[in-house]
Amino acid sequence: MNEELKKLSPEKLWFYFTEVLQIPRPSKKEERIVEYILAFGKQHNLETLQDKIGNVLIRKPATEGMENRKSVVLQSHVDMVCEKNNDVEFDFEKDPIQTWIDDGWVKAKGTTLGADDGIGIAAQLTLLASDDIPHGPIECLFTIDEETGLTGAFGLKSDLLKSTILLNLDSEDDGELFIGCAGGKDTVITLPCKKVAAPTGHKSYKITVSGLVGGHSGDDIHKGRGNANKILNRVLWSSANDFDLKVSVFDGGNLRNAIAREAYADVCIPDGSNQQFCDFINQFNTIVQSEYKVTEPDLIIDLSKIDDVDFIIDALSQEKLLNSVYACPHGVIAWSAEIPNFVETSTNLASIKTLDDTIIITTSQRSSVESAKDDICNMVASTFRLTGAEIKHTDGYPGWTPNPNSEIVDITSETYRDLFEEEPKVLAIHAGLECGLIGDVYPDMDMISYGPTIKGAHSPDERLKIDTVQKFWDLTVEVLRKIPVNN
Repeated sequence: MNEELKKLSPEKLWFYFTEVLQIPRPSKKEERIVEYILAFGKQHNLETLQDKIGNVLIRKPATEGMENRKSVVLQSHVDMVCEKNNDVEFDFEKDPIQTWIDDGWVKAKGTTLGADDGIGIAAQLTLLASDDIPHGPIECLFTIDEETGLTGAFGLKSDLLKSTILLNLDSEDDGELFIGCAGGKDTVITLPCKKVAAPTGHKSYKITVSGLVGGHSGDDIHKGRGNANKILNRVLWSSANDFDLKVSVFDGGNLRNAIAREAYADVCIPDGSNQQFCDFINQFNTIVQSEYKVTEPDLIIDLSKIDDVDFIIDALSQEKLLNSVYACPHGVIAWSAEIPNFVETSTNLASIKTLDDTIIITTSQRSSVESAKDDICNMVASTFRLTGAEIKHTDGYPGWTPNPNSEIVDITSETYRDLFEEEPKVLAIHAGLECGLIGDVYPDMDMISYGPTIKGAHSPDERLKIDTVQKFWDLTVEVLRKIPVNN
């Protein structure tokens, strides 16, 4: 079905996007896409280099008559979020993404699409391969491991780029031009737990929370979507009190920057209350479905009988886990007082994993205010510190402060108006962008971020709106044509 994409317009961009879809590129395992880009640069006789961290830079000279224009760097990241539905057989390290077209959207078959940021890569490759697009000197920067650690942007050195203007091709809403973003930090909790033999006279069950939309923990955190970890924990907490439920395994969510879509627990309860327990889960399912009927129409809490579990988490560890996860905040913490309808601070309870003698809980915090980011990190940490858990914060990444005197913002805004006869929105974004880190290394870099419309990023519902890809490309080409002379 991917061949159908090559018939879309602009053909060259869709051709390269299709090429990118064939190449596995999970975060931290981007070797094949990096090899492809390096070979591409050399094939087109362009200056191509790779820095020590693994980023790739390709330089292309100005077209005739444009040699005196300011140099521009176009930037995207090469990795993708790898999420799939549980009923889909797919290996992100081997299999090409399979797509289909549905009512003006490109979608993947049960997996993330990788338009974030595969469409940015495709635009860069199309530009580098072109011989009919006027532009000044350009650089194309392809960064590694954006989704799980911003490794490429963190490792960027101050002597790599020659440009003074940056076009970040990693935003997801046509008609919205981004000039600032939130900073972020992860808080990872290691909760010790003891495993003990499962008691006799008990029946074992699997409780599954599924059907949630999920989404990006920055872009979608304000949309009232359910978090599978929070919903499952709520079920377990109530069941432990009412049915003396014992937890064997708690497993939910996968990625630090995605809202948990699915979670399950293997549990056991004493014989004699099985029917009451089934009735309780059914009632709980009805209650939660009613609460989320607008934002999560496909949510379901399912109970299934399983073979008897061999072990359970000891009573004290279970009490610490269920109480601390219940207390842990998730969602929007504060709205901006300066920018209407803009999330200032949020936190995401991303994943919970039961290991042999520990439970690992991963959370991520974001804020456009540095002190508020530290505050919400401390709030999450204090919740689990009460249980005696070990707390670690990542180094985090800085936000990107808007520049009110940005020349490239003025050029891009004017170009969008001229091309499409509508006023673009100039905004900050709650999601993290590499612009914050790039701006730290290149403080004089004039930056903007934009892209076509992508919905459901970081989930198998990810989809790319076809008609906005043409607009994205036309805007990029025209902005490059309007880049001013280098004084």
